[in-house]
Amino acid sequence: MKIKIFVFLITLFWIINAVAVIPPNTDRFKLRTVNGSSGKDFPGMKIVLLRDEIGTPENSFVQHTEFTSLFNGKDLTGWGYRIDTQEGVIFESFEGKTETKDKRFIVKGGTLTAKPYKEGDVERYRNLWTTKEYPKDFVLILEFRASKNADSGIFLRGTQLQCRDYPRVGPYKNLKDYKTQDWNKIEVVVKNNVAYCTCNGELLEEALKIPSTGPIGLESDQGRMEYRNIRLKELK
Repeated sequence: MKIKIFVFLITLFWIINAVAVIPPNTDRFKLRTVNGSSGKDFPGMKIVLLRDEIGTPENSFVQHTEFTSLFNGKDLTGWGYRIDTQEGVIFESFEGKTETKDKRFIVKGGTLTAKPYKEGDVERYRNLWTTKEYPKDFVLILEFRASKNADSGIFLRGTQLQCRDYPRVGPYKNLKDYKTQDWNKIEVVVKNNVAYCTCNGELLEEALKIPSTGPIGLESDQGRMEYRNIRLKELK
């Protein structure tokens, strides 16, 4: 009898431990580190579970390792000018170059700088475009730093999201978490040709309509604008 009880207890112990080590079904979720009070506390970090398929703004963040970098921090590879001609649009690539021929966009120290228009420039506005177009739903994340009164823009398949020194130039003048002349984070979630846009987590545009396909662009206009960590994830 004692042997049977012993065997039963050993078997029970093995079953309990086997079940305990089976990982939960997290195929539909991803982990990300976050700042703030949300998520369950672990030593040295905080985590939250978020659905892999991005369907709403509340679960729009995913692991940064799943993003593709659009800007390598060294040069303008993957970027260029789109020039309208009678024969159509010609793409002028700046592959491997650290500045555009008119010096409106310059790469230095891991930063892509859009320099302002100055008298004598051929174009009042200059737009730098990605080589690739993005017809799928996507998440775009980037950081920007605006000089005083700077006015730039982020083009989403051709539709412009104003990227500016917001408190002074607008149109989003009431952002509480905007950091003046410091780095700020833009996140854009595109679903069904509609973009949900935030700056440091605060709403810019809730339903910005954009074309069904097109590249990502950055504008050179007024003041100095710096960009870095430009990343994009296409969604299934």
